[in-house]
Amino acid sequence: MKQKKKEEDSFFTHVFEVATLIPYGRVTSYGAIAKYLGTARSSRMVGWALNSAHSQKKRVPAHRVVNRNGMLTGKHHFGTPDLMKQLLESEGVKVKKDQVVNFKKLFWDPEIELKIEN
Repeated sequence: MKQKKKEEDSFFTHVFEVATLIPYGRVTSYGAIAKYLGTARSSRMVGWALNSAHSQKKRVPAHRVVNRNGMLTGKHHFGTPDLMKQLLESEGVKVKKDQVVNFKKLFWDPEIELKIEN
């Protein structure tokens, strides 16, 4: 059981590291982070990690991570029902009916933006 916890902690740490790289005013998805980390089918686990982001010493901009359609599906994990929307809007991201307007234009893909040089 200790090994699983250690692996989970490591995965969470990687999720936090990627999330901190999302530029101000841009958004990404749980699945894009999972795919970048080499675990394409673990978008829910990315969400679980981000649910605990508030406990990190370094600020993790979890509000910049939405679902694959730009919906604010994680909004209920913030202090108030509108906090995620407010944080995004404070960065210039328009949100209408809990969905990022111009999602494709604002989408930040870590696989493209964080290319690893071989």
